[in-house]
Amino acid sequence: MKVLHIVPSFYPAVIYGGPIYSSLALCRSLAREQCEVRVLTTDANGPGSVLCVETATDVEVSPGVLVRYCHRFADVSISGTLLRLLSQYISWADVVHLTSVYSFPTIPTLVACKMLHKPLVWSPRGMLQRWEGTRRPYLKQVWEYLCRAAAPGHLTLHTTSQEEARESQSRIPGVDTIVIPNGIEIPATVVRRDGVGKTRFVYLGRLDPKKGIENLLDAFKILRDTVESPVCLVIAGGGDEEYAQEINSRIRQLELEQSVQMLGPISDDPKREFFEAADVLVCPSHTENFGVVVAEALAHGVPVIASRGTPWQRVEEIGCGLWVDNDPASLAAAMTRILSMPLHEMGLRGREWMRREFGWDSLAREMVSVYQGLLSAS
Repeated sequence: MKVLHIVPSFYPAVIYGGPIYSSLALCRSLAREQCEVRVLTTDANGPGSVLCVETATDVEVSPGVLVRYCHRFADVSISGTLLRLLSQYISWADVVHLTSVYSFPTIPTLVACKMLHKPLVWSPRGMLQRWEGTRRPYLKQVWEYLCRAAAPGHLTLHTTSQEEARESQSRIPGVDTIVIPNGIEIPATVVRRDGVGKTRFVYLGRLDPKKGIENLLDAFKILRDTVESPVCLVIAGGGDEEYAQEINSRIRQLELEQSVQMLGPISDDPKREFFEAADVLVCPSHTENFGVVVAEALAHGVPVIASRGTPWQRVEEIGCGLWVDNDPASLAAAMTRILSMPLHEMGLRGREWMRREFGWDSLAREMVSVYQGLLSAS
């Protein structure tokens, strides 16, 4: 089966966070399932930079995964080359898999699939979900109307949680919707690094208002001022430079410079070492379709505190974390509570859960079944 993934940015554009890793992992697993996999994307690497990659031809980034990086010349993902190549690449494919919503490739891909009668799987990656701080909601409504008008007949919406499915269906109604979670690469072994007597809370993800980082800082201030045991907080991730400066200013206002560290973006070995040096991961997002960082932490044996804006309520059922409201008082109470919990045992339970239910190869087989169903119906 020939599968074409169309996405505005692709690995190694890790500045965009979890979706970059999950897109690459899915493509790798599809290739292991004997699919021919091509990716049509741009060389975008954040608002102000591009990747140092070959843009004149396909690049094999992993066995069986060919990527065509098209030069981005404006905004986040506007590329004349991608638009020119779109029909050619879609004609090659048996099934097209589109990722993202409010980006340049979306509507042209929907139109091209409709004209060329190609079945399409569409992964919004949480972009159809809303929270009170959602930016430009009315403009997004117009964009969604255009997407519905452009959508091909053989279309399946792919979501990663029941919560995302419900919200996405309300914005793109009348479309078949499936739930297949993101997978996770499970490290063969995990190592714990000594915290020198401190409990190390960590955050990893994009620096964005949606992520609830201000609430986490306020909660950590409450925690530090009310517990006797030493604690620290490490924040890792990249994002808009102006917003990163706001976070740094907030740290200074709260007088947390001595106990909160900002690392910037991390990936690969530094990311592994980050989890090895963590005791508890906190994911305080206002909304998440999946929250891959939670799965990554659990795969490394790190228990988690996840907000109710994420679909991770099962951490309490499994016994590997807490699922709480993301206001500062609730987060601080959870952080205080987890200090007296058996973190090592919780981490082991979380790691086994990830191994049991979130392996990429089994999830890729589910996706192949979706592709085959679409092909049979088209």
